[in-house]
Amino acid sequence: MTLLIDDYFQPGWRERAVVCAACEWEGDSRAMVLEPHEDLSEYLCPRCEDIVLVVRHPDLEQVRAAAAAGHPEALEQLALLQEYLAQQRD
Repeated sequence: MTLLIDDYFQPGWRERAVVCAACEWEGDSRAMVLEPHEDLSEYLCPRCEDIVLVVRHPDLEQVRAAAAAGHPEALEQLALLQEYLAQQRD
C-alpha cells in the first residue's frame, strides 16, 4: 500500500519507516528514489521501483500557515516564493 502524505509540513514523514508492498523492502524516504512532479512527489522503492510514498506539495496558503507557526522549512520556502513573486511583478 502506498503511503500518502497530504500535509507536507507534518513532522516525521521523512524518517517514517515504510514497507514496500511489492518486495517488502523497508526504509524511509531518504533511501528511496525521488520522482518530483508539479503537484506531488513520488518516492520509489530503491529495490523494485514500486511507488511507496506520495507527498503532496504545499500550496502558498499552506506554506504561509506553516511559516506563521514557525516551521523552519516553511519560512525558507516562503522567502523563496516571495522573492519569485516579486520578480514576476517587476
